[in-house]
Amino acid sequence: MAMRLMPTRGGFLRPFGCGWFIREYLLGNGPEGSTKIDPDRGAAQADINFEYKEALARATARERAERIISNMVVKGADVTEAEAEKIYQRELRRVSRKFTHMRYHSFLMYFGVLKRLGWVEVTQKTEPSSIQDNYPPAPERTYYRLTKAGVEAGKDLWSNPLFTLYPEIGPSHLKKEH
Repeated sequence: MAMRLMPTRGGFLRPFGCGWFIREYLLGNGPEGSTKIDPDRGAAQADINFEYKEALARATARERAERIISNMVVKGADVTEAEAEKIYQRELRRVSRKFTHMRYHSFLMYFGVLKRLGWVEVTQKTEPSSIQDNYPPAPERTYYRLTKAGVEAGKDLWSNPLFTLYPEIGPSHLKKEH
């Protein structure tokens, strides 16, 4: 029996998952070209969200550029490294940051699941938050790092933290084929 690799509705929307990115980022690995951080210091939610969206934009631009370059090579063109970089930079400028889907509120809700699972914790590091001059002072930016449980949780658990937190909704959510 052949197994369908692509989902029946919606297709693959992202080159990598948010959970995987957060874990790798907080481990200090700098996934997908993001900034490397000190895992003990952690990072603020806004910074993690920004790095995630930028990494998605880079990965999307890279995939688009590879497709363009591949088509050029098939047609007989000789593409130099400089031309390939120029194509990648052009595609990177074209990627809408809204295209990378997850809005900040959705990211905060997702991060809240990670907190409830006990996979991330607040560090002692905070810093002043700056917003526009006409507003009252904003709350401080809080930094988060992975807990031991977050480090030890496997890829399957990180691939869908919501189903990990509420396992009873997992199977009912998946489409059953007859």
